[in-house]
Amino acid sequence: MPDPTGVGRLPAVFMTPGTSSFTDFLSVAAPDLLPGARGPLPAPVTDAAHGTTIVAVTFPGGVIMAGDRRATQGHMIAQRDVEKVQHADEFSCVGYAGTAGVGAELIRLFQVELEHYEKIEGSTLSLDAKANRLAFMVKGNLPMAMQGLAVIPLFAGYDTETGQGRIFSYDVAAAKSEERTYESIGSGSIFAKGSLKKRFRPDHSEADAIRISVEALYDAADDDSATGGPDLIRKLYPIVASVTADGYRRLTDDEVAPVIDSIIAGRAQNPGG
Repeated sequence: MPDPTGVGRLPAVFMTPGTSSFTDFLSVAAPDLLPGARGPLPAPVTDAAHGTTIVAVTFPGGVIMAGDRRATQGHMIAQRDVEKVQHADEFSCVGYAGTAGVGAELIRLFQVELEHYEKIEGSTLSLDAKANRLAFMVKGNLPMAMQGLAVIPLFAGYDTETGQGRIFSYDVAAAKSEERTYESIGSGSIFAKGSLKKRFRPDHSEADAIRISVEALYDAADDDSATGGPDLIRKLYPIVASVTADGYRRLTDDEVAPVIDSIIAGRAQNPGG
């Protein structure tokens, strides 16, 4: 932002006391930078790239989130290596389905929102408060969603107060709901949920949760053309993240590859799973 005084001083908005929310600050300092503040478009957008299927699964002591890598533009594959699952902070992660550009922007703003609060207050938000902040940001994008630029996040994390993994889902109007076991969003979610419904067990291990998450994405890709399956030629595998008492950890490709190989070997004998 240019200095209106020309003498190297910060504008007054930077020196005015406010809340701990970076989004609130941005709404005053540069409201045009917020995802939902671009004003009406001349026509609904129909050709933007879209991210697709995300799944999340709880297990005793944490939660797994996994996402496919494909972005589509109409009937075309727009990108094969999108990273739709990201860390939100030390004990949470977030993924998105919908308009890829808006989703990536929403996640970056959410990451800054949590980091800004921690720096200002010297402490982190509770998991419920993080989920509420994300709902507020989703609601801010509603005008753009009405014009075809919709994005829906899936938020999950480890609750340091209860010692449990938790999952929060949203609709396009920012209604928030907590899912106790598993959840999926995106174009392939109906198939992923069917897969998770068959395989989920409340007492399964982290390794089991990883496998059924990846297998749910495999099932979604089998029936939904907008969901990308594992690409063995390009070595592009689903993004898989684990959040436990030790914090957020993204699995490496070397860790995901054996899971993929095992699933494919099983499907060679039983293609329907």
